[in-house]
Amino acid sequence: MALTPKLQALIESLRRLPGVGPKTAQRMALHLLERDRDAALMISESLAAAARDIGECQQCHSLSETEVCDICQHPGRDRSTLCVLESPIDLMVIEQTGGFSGLYFVLGGHLSPIDGIGPEELGIDQLLARLDQGEVRELVLATNPTVEGEATAHYIAEQLGDLDIKVSRIAHGVPVGGELEFVDGGTLAHALAGRRLMERGQ
Repeated sequence: MALTPKLQALIESLRRLPGVGPKTAQRMALHLLERDRDAALMISESLAAAARDIGECQQCHSLSETEVCDICQHPGRDRSTLCVLESPIDLMVIEQTGGFSGLYFVLGGHLSPIDGIGPEELGIDQLLARLDQGEVRELVLATNPTVEGEATAHYIAEQLGDLDIKVSRIAHGVPVGGELEFVDGGTLAHALAGRRLMERGQ
């Protein structure tokens, strides 16, 4: 089947999504056009509205439809604890656990000199300015456990100087329900390095 220019453009647009190759993009495009044009129009309208109306929170730099997002505005959040993350998806994952009640700062990536991403591109100066205000008592560094993520966490920690702020790093280790024989060496090494004491019965 010969591809019309608009069909080819649709396929190429879908290929820009992460994890979508040429075959998958072609299947998606044909499915929408052959079987679900209502969904195609709904997706188109939703994408246009999201691209137009969703921006960046002025405080945490996550995605928001308002100048300051709902989390940053929430009166019940612990403003003395700030969690530093690489991306909005990381924030969503942590929020879904319900285990963190503080605020966030989203870097939008990690340090990567080879890609031209330095402290300025990540807004680390804005993070340090926020910490200088004295409201934050603990900084939780929750960047990814990659080489770049670890380097970013160490860089931020080194920039704190004499600030009276507790700095913590999220633990990396064996997943709950996991078996040691299936855990990779790097993860197991992190788990051993981050081991903690257990309570003993008397």
